[in-house]
Amino acid sequence: MSSSIQRAVQVLHDGGVIAYPTEAVYGLGCDPDDQAAIEKILALKQRERSKGLILIASSVDQVQPYLEELPQEARHRVLASWPGPFTWLWPAKADTSEWLRGDFATLAVRVTAHPLARELCQAFGKPLVSTSANLSGRPPARTAAEVREQFGEQVDFVLEGEVGPHSSPTEIRDALSGELIRG
Repeated sequence: MSSSIQRAVQVLHDGGVIAYPTEAVYGLGCDPDDQAAIEKILALKQRERSKGLILIASSVDQVQPYLEELPQEARHRVLASWPGPFTWLWPAKADTSEWLRGDFATLAVRVTAHPLARELCQAFGKPLVSTSANLSGRPPARTAAEVREQFGEQVDFVLEGEVGPHSSPTEIRDALSGELIRG
């Protein structure tokens, strides 16, 4: 494990907010079980809690504790798309934090195909909050320099790396119906 990944994991364990490359843009992330860290991300982005957040993971097992079971056909559809740039709105367990779900009964989840993001989730041992690194209304950052330009020292650690080849944030689909929500 690289020293940069080790440092990012330490910042996450300490309740910090990190920025890291994903399939298309830089993401802001934190421990999904740390409400204070989630509040910090929402404040940094000037984002309403009601909108909810995405969790990324290195495997479906990492997000399973937050999710209800899906019917077999829907589960197969979702799992066939992973790892990859596909985010799914999956029915959340009743005890999944509203800070993650927002005003919804679902949680947005993705098993990432980005090598650095996967390695980060594996090293952390659980999923990460993943929301685009940008102030609300501004274009998402695609480089570490753009993250620093928008947020300065407000982000506790920036994991340097290249974003994936996609030109826009991942598509989002409803896990039960397959309906495209964002894409």
